[in-house]
Amino acid sequence: MSKNLHVAIVGATGAVGVEMIKTLEKRRFPLGKLTLLASAKSAGRTLSYLGNHVEIQELRDDSFHGVDVALFSAGGSISKHYAPLAVQAGAVVIDNSSAFRMDEHVPLVVPEINGADVALSRGIIANPNCTTAITLMALYPLHKAFGVKRLFASSYQAVSGTGAKAIEELREQVAAIAAGVAVETSVYPHQIAFNVLPHVDSFLDTGYTKEEMKMQNEGRRIMHHPGFKASVTCVRVPVYRAHSVAVSAEFEQPVSIEKAREVLSNVPGLDLVDDPFSNLYPLPLNCAEKDNCEVGRLRLDCAMDNGLAFWVAGDQLLKGAALNAVQIAELI
Repeated sequence: MSKNLHVAIVGATGAVGVEMIKTLEKRRFPLGKLTLLASAKSAGRTLSYLGNHVEIQELRDDSFHGVDVALFSAGGSISKHYAPLAVQAGAVVIDNSSAFRMDEHVPLVVPEINGADVALSRGIIANPNCTTAITLMALYPLHKAFGVKRLFASSYQAVSGTGAKAIEELREQVAAIAAGVAVETSVYPHQIAFNVLPHVDSFLDTGYTKEEMKMQNEGRRIMHHPGFKASVTCVRVPVYRAHSVAVSAEFEQPVSIEKAREVLSNVPGLDLVDDPFSNLYPLPLNCAEKDNCEVGRLRLDCAMDNGLAFWVAGDQLLKGAALNAVQIAELI
């Protein structure tokens, strides 16, 4: 590929699409041309890139002529239809939906963990689930040191994970409660303001949700660890952006806090914030709009052998989505 690439963003007006534009700008991606694609109702609007107004075009079957890299963030059904068309037109697709994550012919990549897998691409590379990516940023270095067997985790997922409409719904509900008027719900089945919902994605026959199973299923692919097991409860919380995850992980080898801290203090894309006696630990508020994830609250798990408990947080729209996608594009 040439140094100055033609990049297309599918779903450019969504929360992740907007962050993709900002991330390309911030990281000075070698961009020759930027094409912004969205639905017909958004066509004609403009978004800013490096001070220039870029007009949004309607997504069509023939939208990918001359495109080198296509960043998709418009949902699984859109990806399934248009990603193969983009590949046929000569583009490499980096897809943020779940459409291709479990396809054995599609690499599922977190660059800091398995960036070499991009070389296996047949034209499509999948971006992992946001909670999985953020958790693995801390778990994988520990896995390399101690050999992870399984984990138990609960997520605290920001509304940004559902998209721009969910962010607005939380804002509107907070304003309604402050004004003493009735709260309206549309994005979530229950009020999200001042509440938590143990319900992210749709439920399976097992009682787990699809979101909860992604940690195990995607984690196995990303870490190249087919025996990895994960029991997860995913919870939506009234936070605008940045997810947090409480993790208890069991390892093959004995774990020490000193060694764990040493391992986690030298990980690209991860900051160790672990001084609880000084009230220093990862906070979603501090991680919002920050590229790096944060890990802290390290302690030996008192309920399992060779266990380590920790708390990890990261910006869902960045490492959980847009940043990871652009990092994959940089590898290309």
